[in-house]
Amino acid sequence: MNSRILRLTLGLILAAVPAFLSGCGAGAYGSGSQGGGGAQYGNVTMMVSDASTEDWATIGVKILSISLVPQGGGAPVSVYTAPNPVPTTNLVQLDQLGEILGNASVPVGTYTGAILTVSGNPADILLMASANPEAGFAGTAGATIPPAEIQVQGTTGSAGSLTVPVNVTFDSPLVVTANQSNALDLEFDLSHPAFLVAHVPPAAGMTIWAVNFRGPVRHHPLPDITRLVLRHTYGTVASVASNNASITITKDFPVEPPTNPETAIASTHSLSILADAANGTIFYDVDAKTSATIKDFSTLAMTLPNKFVRVAARYQSDGSLVAVRIWASSTFNSVWISPEGHVLHVNTTTDVITVENEDGKGIPLTVDANTQFFFRTPWNAVADTTPIGTGPAFLAAKNLVRGFKVHASVVDPLASPLVAQTVDIEIARYDGVISLSSLNNFTYTRNFLLASDNYSVILPCISQGSTNGKDPLTGAAITGFKWWNFTFPTLVNSGSNAIGSFVSATNGGVNFGNSLTFSAWGESFASWGDPNNLTGWDAPWTVLVPTPVPLGTAATGYVNGNPTGSFTMTIPGGTLAVPVDLTTTSGSGTLVYQVDRTGLVVTVSPVDITTTAGQATVTTYLIATTPVKVFGVPQADGSIKAYVVAYFTGTIKPAAAN
Repeated sequence: MNSRILRLTLGLILAAVPAFLSGCGAGAYGSGSQGGGGAQYGNVTMMVSDASTEDWATIGVKILSISLVPQGGGAPVSVYTAPNPVPTTNLVQLDQLGEILGNASVPVGTYTGAILTVSGNPADILLMASANPEAGFAGTAGATIPPAEIQVQGTTGSAGSLTVPVNVTFDSPLVVTANQSNALDLEFDLSHPAFLVAHVPPAAGMTIWAVNFRGPVRHHPLPDITRLVLRHTYGTVASVASNNASITITKDFPVEPPTNPETAIASTHSLSILADAANGTIFYDVDAKTSATIKDFSTLAMTLPNKFVRVAARYQSDGSLVAVRIWASSTFNSVWISPEGHVLHVNTTTDVITVENEDGKGIPLTVDANTQFFFRTPWNAVADTTPIGTGPAFLAAKNLVRGFKVHASVVDPLASPLVAQTVDIEIARYDGVISLSSLNNFTYTRNFLLASDNYSVILPCISQGSTNGKDPLTGAAITGFKWWNFTFPTLVNSGSNAIGSFVSATNGGVNFGNSLTFSAWGESFASWGDPNNLTGWDAPWTVLVPTPVPLGTAATGYVNGNPTGSFTMTIPGGTLAVPVDLTTTSGSGTLVYQVDRTGLVVTVSPVDITTTAGQATVTTYLIATTPVKVFGVPQADGSIKAYVVAYFTGTIKPAAAN
């Protein structure tokens, strides 16, 4: 929920192209081959997603293009080109959600990497602080960072046309075959000091925000596209299929920052979306304020074309999209006025929830007896269309807390106050300090800048027999609770001993003196209705994340070692120096960054601590009194096992890296 674990994920959904999709209503999904010479193609659906941040309402970037790198050389194969004008993608809204950018046909073959090109012009980076950031945040709540205070690292080209090419090497080659589904998940860790660093001089002066897109990027296997939770898709209905089974929409992008009224950026990317013929699609006519459940589009064939729609959809295993819910209106603004963002407040006395929108503002929504709450489960068609709660009683039971990612719809977009018609819970995120771990449950304690938002929640672990994905290394099916360290997402602890090892791993803590102690942190995306807790939230998994330690000072300089180097550090207000261990082993080395500032220029440079040269650099510059920022996991012996270390050189004292 906060900036320490923000990451961007680019998911390439290489959809199967079965022959039956080449008939009426196939829309963007063509046959498995096209072009001359018998060349074979697969259909690629481009998506982006990320995790959330407590400090920012908007981290807007412009993705210009994406291409795949063929094995053995050859020209990169383009899979996405942005429309003109280029839309801004707000990463904060994509809290582990996939937003579909468009489709492309990709030649059958093997690909070993991808090249992502983003705009490097400071004016194309939109940074808007949250209305309620965490304590110590270097920006001003609700303010937009001026372009003059943004510096993008690693740009190429001339002023006004700067770009940043980001090269990604896949963990294993991506093999695209005709008539078969493939999925690729690339994670950008946007939270550590290499991505977004605020540098503030000790006296009056300009804050510089250094943005680095060439931070740690990793390949995260995604074996099942049906489990992707998609962000609501905006578009204009181009046509209804002759058999009324599907609609074809042209993708629209909202303007960032939002205008009033909000307008759309039209693209040429089209999507074919099926009605749910088995379970029914809920269709909302926003203009008429009516709703109905439909199993095809026959009753809408004459009125739906050229209307704006917002669609909550899910993927089928064959790569087709099925609509769960559709909102339609003659104006884009009417389908867009549906607050989307993270929950800021839940007032069980007034039955009002506050959702932060893309403009950084909290939008109050009244929950009445008719408000329905849904939990997005695209892999379960019935659950995806069935409300898990209704009305104020859902709030009173503490089933909605600050930090959940939701997309709400309102009864009347012109009413005041706004009344929530539906609330899609897309991510039920709990995070914070972990305590009282047992074989059945554990406690998350989360403190915010405003004490009224604090919570302490006991989360049961899912039952041992519940299916819970596959092991990313072996592909073996997992049942029951699982956990892993953020540093090693493929090394999953599962099976009968998973909970016991989790209890042991979360007992660590470090003490800086004066009651400044730090324990294990984690986050879980809760699931609803596990057999051991039929009407509430459960933890299917937990990832232990680097504990946010305040900006400190090296008490003793770095001493290299094999496989571990170390130094000690203190923090403001503390009286004790805590050991910090850095791994120097190749393949699992601690990520180290040197941050230099000269005048108004900030440079963020990676240092490879697994090499002799890198170790010498750190030894030279990370000495006693050096400002240092550490992200790591507290150990049982009172030390910190560092995941990321950023040290700051020069005479200008930095602010905390955010």
